[in-house]
Amino acid sequence: MIDPDHSPTVASDARIAEIVLAELLRARAMFGPMASAHEGYAVILEELDELWWEVKHGDDREAMAREAIQVAAMAIRFVADVCARAALAEEDDDNG
Repeated sequence: MIDPDHSPTVASDARIAEIVLAELLRARAMFGPMASAHEGYAVILEELDELWWEVKHGDDREAMAREAIQVAAMAIRFVADVCARAALAEEDDDNG
């Protein structure tokens, strides 16, 4: 998935972003939108705890990458499902 010996470049950052987007789309297909900021926080915390477990219990960079990708995807989802939805609702209130 990700070559840990490869120094970061724009190309590798773009590839990581593609992987995060794929994970985001996979999660959207499996689960409905985050219903609240509290739910979103809990989902991110669960993924972050899984990453922390991988960090504490081994040197499996592939597993760490998988968990970090899930954290990133859920953070994007939080912004889209919780923050953007709230901003759109405020915009509708201002216009209506």
